[in-house]
Amino acid sequence: MERLDIFGVPIDRVTMKQAVEILKNFLQEDRLHIVATPNPEIVMMAQKDKEYMEILNNTDLNVPDGSGIVFASKVFKNPLSERVAGFDLMMEFIKDISSRDIKIYLLGSAPQIAEQARVNLEKLYPSVKIVGTHHGYFTQEEENKIIEEINNKGVEVLFVALGAPKQEKWIYKNRNKLKVKIAMGVGGSFDVIAGKAKRAPYLYRKLGLEWLYRLIKEPWRYKRMMALPKFALKVLLHKGKVDMR
Repeated sequence: MERLDIFGVPIDRVTMKQAVEILKNFLQEDRLHIVATPNPEIVMMAQKDKEYMEILNNTDLNVPDGSGIVFASKVFKNPLSERVAGFDLMMEFIKDISSRDIKIYLLGSAPQIAEQARVNLEKLYPSVKIVGTHHGYFTQEEENKIIEEINNKGVEVLFVALGAPKQEKWIYKNRNKLKVKIAMGVGGSFDVIAGKAKRAPYLYRKLGLEWLYRLIKEPWRYKRMMALPKFALKVLLHKGKVDMR
């Protein structure tokens, strides 16, 4: 699989359809596969966080989540064909495996949110096998019990919604304890599925302006949003300095 290197963060050259197939193939292998969804904000985080950069370089799949990543690939004359949003990948994958006996666990978000996400997913896909949920506000002692529960229930797919970089760091830290086949960081996806938060309308997503919609709806996020113009400027200043792996 071809990987694009954008400021040290590997991005896999995949379409949504290909990404879903890769996840399905991961289920055939009896080991943990870590899936991340780098967007410009995550790439910029990794510039200042060596631990996070190392983790992103040791995943099994990094999908191009964010129109800014696709923009960068075009500026660097090595265009990715499409954005693969983490939320969409999660939903497409759940849809695909919902009719199979694949056990799923939802970990993260605020109390009651993961459970409500499960309820809504079961309404959407009645045959889906979500065998457990737990909110993201747990202690170290509780963490060990959660991992034990995940393993005892034979979970194969673990979605972790702790936000970046915490979710990827949590997965990586526990990679030798978790007996799941796929662990994927999904940010605020549970909030959307549970109906607590709304995704940007299709037109905003199509135009690559999801960040603008989020800023309008959540103006307190402006400090985090500053990573976007910084990323764009970094791309333009480093034009032509992208490598293939």
